[in-house]
This record gives sequence, structure tokens and C-alpha cells, in this order.
Amino acid sequence: MFPGQGAQYTGMAMDLLESDAVKLLFDIASKAIGRDIKELLQSDADTLKRTDISQSAITAANLAAASYLGKKGFGFSACAGFSLGEYAALTCAGVIKVPECFHLVKARGEIMQKAADRLREKSGSGDDDVSDAPGMAAVVGLSPDQAEELIAKWSEEGCYPSDSLKDLYAANINSPKQLVISGTAAALAEAEKRFKEAGAKRVIRLQVAGPFHSPLMAEAAQEFASVLDEITFRDPMIPVFSNVTGKRITSGEEAKKLALLHITHPVRWVEEEAAVAASGIEVCFEVGPGKVLQGLWKDSGNETPVFAAGTFEDISKLGENV
Repeated sequence: MFPGQGAQYTGMAMDLLESDAVKLLFDIASKAIGRDIKELLQSDADTLKRTDISQSAITAANLAAASYLGKKGFGFSACAGFSLGEYAALTCAGVIKVPECFHLVKARGEIMQKAADRLREKSGSGDDDVSDAPGMAAVVGLSPDQAEELIAKWSEEGCYPSDSLKDLYAANINSPKQLVISGTAAALAEAEKRFKEAGAKRVIRLQVAGPFHSPLMAEAAQEFASVLDEITFRDPMIPVFSNVTGKRITSGEEAKKLALLHITHPVRWVEEEAAVAASGIEVCFEVGPGKVLQGLWKDSGNETPVFAAGTFEDISKLGENV
């Protein structure tokens, strides 16, 4: 399982550079994006938060960990990726090649950053102000079903003040305990108050560039469509699962269609985890920076063991546990 944006940290994957395979991967990535990927991986935290930087950097870290695992004798029988992590999953499943992957995530990141900047400018917020700009927030303490029902109810009723909730969307269905919403600044502010009144423990604004996985990114999806047209998506060589449907992807044609929908549709991670678990796998690895996906896997009640596999230290310990 490959993580997405939010998992990044300065220097991620640099400890894997002892591997010639990782060095080769970084060379390919650097050529594909026209920048030294090692410099991106060592960017400061504020730079890495930019989606036009983080998408290439996180994908490099994800694929570096996968490559290093391969050299240590670990193979994958299935792949899944959370949000951006799906591109690493598609690559490991043979749907797209490594240079194609970096071409796509570079373009995707730049297009999404431009769309987020346009929305931010339209809202009149400052460059560093996430509280007064379109974005995302985690709703903690309500089930996804409860939160989605409330969003639908508020949408049907009409909203006060000023129809603020008309641009509020479920974006990431992360676990039975957590859902992430996307929306305008006004929608997020009104939703925070209403969710807390409905019993949510916390509503936390996320440090992201824009309201991802929502219809507010429709312009970005339209622009990205022409980039996708340039790339051939092949049928998966091993099972790979979709954020959009929560199910196994059956063909390259389906994978390409879903890659476009991915920008404007929610990440149905709970359903995807269930599909992965039902496929009969015996052990999971979180392949890339951070340990967020391990926590979400456990929150979903899946009993299959999951191990960190994103750093040299993590991977060195796997022989003791697997």
C-alpha cells in the first residue's frame, strides 16, 4: 500500500540510495520531470506541501521503497495506493511505466497547483493562509456514513448563510472513524460548526494546497485529460485497486478512465481496504514515507498484519517479522 500527499517529510527515501536500483530510479525520475529528484526530496516542509512538488517527490519515495524491497527479495502479489499513491500502485502493477508515471504526476501536480491557486485567488486569501481559502478538513468522531448523510441533508435543505454549504464534499473516506471533506473556506467554516453540533470530536483543517478529490477541481481534470491521452495504460499484471470505485481495476482502459475521475471523486479507502483484504493476501506493507496507512488499516478492523516498509530501517526489520 502506497501513501499519498501528507506523508512527506524532508529527506524521505534518501537512506535508500545505497541501492543501485534506487539510484537508477532517481535518474529516470529526474530526467522525466526535468529536475534533480534528490533536491526535491530534500526540500523544506513548506516547499514539500506544494502539490506541484510533493506529487513527484512522494512518488519517487514510494517507488524507491518498492525498488529497494524488490532487491531484498520481497515481491508484491497486489497493489493499492491512497490518493496520489495510486500512481505508484499502477506502476508496480505494470499499468504504466516508470517514466510515464513521473510524466503524469509532474503534470498532474502542476495542473492541480494552478487550479488551487486560482481558487485561492478567487477567494481573496493570502498565500500562506489555509483558514480563509478552499481546502480540506478531517472530521473525527463521526462515521463516514453519518458525515455523508449530513452533507447530503444540508445540501437538500439549502444552506444558511449565503448557501455556504453548496460547495462541501466528502473527499477521503479514510476509516470507520474519519472522513475528510473538501470545500470553499465558507463551506468548511460552516461545516465545522455543524459537524461539532452533530457530535464530531474535532474538525481539523489540513495543510494542503486545495480542495482535492472534489468537483471544485473540475478545471484541473479537464486540463489533465489531454495529458492522459498521451499515455498508454496497459492491463494490470497483478491485482491493483481503485480509489474511485474501491474495487479491483480490470483493464488498462478502465485504469485510464479512473485516473481522470480520481481528481474530482472521493477516495473510497475503506471500501478499497475491504477489497484488498478479501483478495486473500496474507501480509501488507506500507511502502513509502510515514505510517498513516497502517493506522487506517487497523481502524478498519482488518486482521491481516501490516508492516512499515518505507525506510532502510523499516525494511531491514522485515526479515525478523515476515
